Amino acid sequence: MSKTTRARRDTVERVPRPTVFVLFGATGDLAKRMVLPAFATLAAEGLLPKEWVLIGNGRGDIAHEDFREHVHKALSEFGPRPERRWWRDFEQRLLFAGGGFGADNPGSLLDVIGQARSRVGEAAQLVHYLAVPPVAFGGLTEALGAHGLAGDARVVYEKPFGTSPQTFRALNRTVRRVLDESQVYRIDHFLGKEATQDLHVLRFANEVFSAMWDRDHIESVQIDVPETLGVDDRAGFYDATGAVLDMLVTHLFQVAAEVAMETPASLGAADLQAAREKVIRSFRPLDPAEVVLGQFAGYRDVPGVAPRSKTDTFVAARLWIDNPRWRGVPFLLRTGKRMAASEQRVSIVLRTPQCPFPGLPEQTNLLSLSLSGSGEIDLRLLAKRPGVGLRVEPATARLPLSQLPDAAPLPPYVRLIHDVLIGDRSLFTRPDGLSAVWKVAQPLLDDPPRLATYAQGSWGPARARALAAPQRWLLGE
Repeated sequence: MSKTTRARRDTVERVPRPTVFVLFGATGDLAKRMVLPAFATLAAEGLLPKEWVLIGNGRGDIAHEDFREHVHKALSEFGPRPERRWWRDFEQRLLFAGGGFGADNPGSLLDVIGQARSRVGEAAQLVHYLAVPPVAFGGLTEALGAHGLAGDARVVYEKPFGTSPQTFRALNRTVRRVLDESQVYRIDHFLGKEATQDLHVLRFANEVFSAMWDRDHIESVQIDVPETLGVDDRAGFYDATGAVLDMLVTHLFQVAAEVAMETPASLGAADLQAAREKVIRSFRPLDPAEVVLGQFAGYRDVPGVAPRSKTDTFVAARLWIDNPRWRGVPFLLRTGKRMAASEQRVSIVLRTPQCPFPGLPEQTNLLSLSLSGSGEIDLRLLAKRPGVGLRVEPATARLPLSQLPDAAPLPPYVRLIHDVLIGDRSLFTRPDGLSAVWKVAQPLLDDPPRLATYAQGSWGPARARALAAPQRWLLGE
């Protein structure tokens, strides 16, 4: 079916239609750790369509039974643990198509899709999930078009969507040639986090926060994602990518856009995406002098890492947004491997009043969101210490989102895959926003600062402290 005659939908379906879900890279690390557990969670929670089949695809010639055993082992390690109440039905819906998949040779995928359609119906929707390295995206997309598997299919691309401005543009041209934008789902799993989504409610549904969401009331914003983990499980991928591409131009920029966007006309996909992409276009290109890159000591000794690797495992950056709401407010972004703690936190630092309380401590009026797990909202403020005299003390009010009545939080990949199944694109990125992101990163990519070595278990290179001056990083300082 040609692109001009393809049906175009941007509507959300309340109940997923019968689905044939094709997982490219089904035996890889991403599928094992994230995609298969998310899909199994949807099954265990009763959130899959009544009729579905999952087809794993890869180069090897694996029997259906062996693929089912592989999935069972993956779920036993990463959850949800296979239970009799749902596993027996689940495993019978797992198929494998070997021989790879390319424009010249589809392997056995076309035949196996035919088998799947005979089980769930010829009208079942096709969902293609590309859990493969970014370098393979273009070839697989071309192959989907060449073998008639694009049509009305939905296609999910893992981040990063390109690894440079040039590869982004080339991949985007390929995708536009084969697919309509309404079919494309570019995943950034930070957008699927419960607390990231709660930013919309916190700000837009509560006037107390909406009224102060600007440069007159906010001194700075910190988006901080330190990790204690190293790169041992994916050294080859990471050494070709690094912290800037793996985290900064993907997750951290997208979360900054979530914080900084103007009020959307609605929370529908088109309006929410438009608000997110509009503010990204106001991001000022990064100044390399306001970026610190680091590499943890011992990184080059990790198996799979080049002996003289220049890959960054740490990045801290000061981002500016040139629009009336945010002009002059620094957005401080930081992430790194083998750091002192693992956190995922967005902190909105309010300005410190000067009257009638002179000399109040800085950074004590603070709205903070933990993006980890089910999410948590912290509000730090100053209160009078009970007793004689007038002394103020910091106090924190804490709201774990999982403790709200009838809360049923979903992990990010579970939420996002479910959104793909029902056709909700609101938490997925658009090419205009990604194009703007690469423009913001271009000066850093062209002229990266010298790498600084930092000790494992630390908070990164000491020079990163200067980015937060005259204040400090809220985590670890």
